[in-house]
Amino acid sequence: MLSRLTRPQALAVCALPVVALIATAVFAPLPFSLAQPGLTANVLGDNKGTPVITISGATTRRTSGQLRMTTIEATNPDAHVSLSNVISAWFATDRAVMPHDSVYPSGKSTREIEQHNSAQMKQSQDAATRAALDYLHLSDKKVKVTLKLADVGGPSAGLLFTLGIIDKLDGNGSGGDLTAGRTIAGTGTIDGDGTVGAVGGVALKTQAARRDGATVFLVPKAECSDAKSELPKGLRLIPVTTLKGAVNSLVALETGKGSVPSC
Repeated sequence: MLSRLTRPQALAVCALPVVALIATAVFAPLPFSLAQPGLTANVLGDNKGTPVITISGATTRRTSGQLRMTTIEATNPDAHVSLSNVISAWFATDRAVMPHDSVYPSGKSTREIEQHNSAQMKQSQDAATRAALDYLHLSDKKVKVTLKLADVGGPSAGLLFTLGIIDKLDGNGSGGDLTAGRTIAGTGTIDGDGTVGAVGGVALKTQAARRDGATVFLVPKAECSDAKSELPKGLRLIPVTTLKGAVNSLVALETGKGSVPSC
């Protein structure tokens, strides 16, 4: 014989699956990564006691100011990211929710991802060297450039590596520095022909740049809108698409002659 449930009892019984589903959604891992502003490093200086840029086979110059590459810090590839984590980060200006596969290659182990990022960094460094020496009309057979940046992977430091090499070898081309003594930060991939590419995470990178004293930020032109979305006060954006354009913009900013583009 079955007993009839009262209305409150029936509602309670029906609510149990709903509560279980909500609890599962809140605590179950989701295919996202959480990111925040990461470290920045002055490519004209040292990193962990080692010069970031070492050049032999050509005369180098003493530089002033800083050229700071920027990074984001993301949760580990195998980190458990729940709905509550996502909701919390969604409303924070210093954090971002990103699809896991946009941060890490799909189906790769943590070790494989580290190897992938290291390979991308090596390719970026090689491209940066080629782009800088080609811009200065120097032979890579005579000039040797070594780039070292500990604990950083991926291709997004390419533009800043290239500018650092140029500043150490030629400055602004007229005896001065590309930085004009400023702290300039930025991001962007670089091809051997000097083309600057988008990288992602620029809204967080601008925050890292301003935190570490930058007043100017070089951003791939395609990412201007993202860079402006959470732009810190006191940080000026300069969009770039090519190495030549980036150098011309910095020289114009220094001399006051010529136009400096803006987002």
